[in-house]
Amino acid sequence: MAKPHRNLTRAYAQDLRLFGTPWAKAGLAMMILVVVMLPTVVHDDFWLSILIYVGITAVGAIGLNLLTGYCGQISLGHAFFIGAGAYCTAIVGGDLGLPLPLWLLAAAVVGAALGGLIGPFALRLRGNYLAIVTLGLIFVGEHLWRNLKGVTGGNSGTSVAAPPAVGPIDFSRLEIAGEAYSRNQGYFWLVWGLVALVALLAKNLVRTRPGRALQAVRDRDQAAEVIGVRAGRYKIGAFMVSSAIAAVAGALFGSYQQFVSPDEWNLLLSIQYIAIVIVGGLGTIFGAILGAVFVGALPALIDRYSADIPGVQTSVGGEGFISVFALNQAIFGVLIVLFLVLEPRGLAGIWLRVKTYFKAWPFSY
Repeated sequence: MAKPHRNLTRAYAQDLRLFGTPWAKAGLAMMILVVVMLPTVVHDDFWLSILIYVGITAVGAIGLNLLTGYCGQISLGHAFFIGAGAYCTAIVGGDLGLPLPLWLLAAAVVGAALGGLIGPFALRLRGNYLAIVTLGLIFVGEHLWRNLKGVTGGNSGTSVAAPPAVGPIDFSRLEIAGEAYSRNQGYFWLVWGLVALVALLAKNLVRTRPGRALQAVRDRDQAAEVIGVRAGRYKIGAFMVSSAIAAVAGALFGSYQQFVSPDEWNLLLSIQYIAIVIVGGLGTIFGAILGAVFVGALPALIDRYSADIPGVQTSVGGEGFISVFALNQAIFGVLIVLFLVLEPRGLAGIWLRVKTYFKAWPFSY
């Protein structure tokens, strides 16, 4: 019979591995199969577009969860970095005509640079004070997006003609084994492939020494410094990584939508991302994806089926007591309150409890 400490060591080693159990490997294979096969089964452009937007949202949510969930830095300015990535793509991918890897990399570099400028504020501010500073980014960004007309097109917006192509592979006109696929099908594979890549990189980051340092800073930054963690460096680094990932999400959004305007990078978008990481589960990578699926699809679904929802005003002056926009805001607020009060660990916490229950089953006394 193995000694208890050996069992604990084995369990800890399994937790450190990405896919340490047969069930985890089987789940990974199942998810890959679903991502590969889903566009060949679902041909409706509405549902494919929702899944694409959900995937783009998941990329941005992973970035915010690294900053807020793992480092404990509250940010209400996530929409600013997403917008910066979209406009960078309009220039690098559209005006310069560079391929997908280069405009994605350019967006990430611009996002990281902007995050590096904001990061030093995290050294002196924390909690609500830091949230207010990052909230100011929304209004600074709104001023910039509306007045830098040569870059953003001003209030009229700008087109984004960034080609989603890697060498001979063009995801907007994908052809495999003589079979042609629609633009939405190609973008689905592109976006969810990047979701998997970003999630893998983020998961590996939080498993390493820098990831453990981020969590130490989150829990007790002064105690972390006592044991040798340079809290300032990790706080700035967390802002840079989070902003880079957010800019990549903005780049994908701009490329897919092919048009962006200043009205899209507002406070509601930042609140939506806050709702996503809270509902999905702070401090978990797969929680960010769960939250994006659960919350990210709500606006499009509410807009699509608003006529069937009692009390929703579908047109100006029409019947109903609440507009679609106000309903979205109300739902985000209610979800944040309910999960913070009833389930602080989010959907990820529910899943972990279920998994723990079945790992302990059948119970022995």
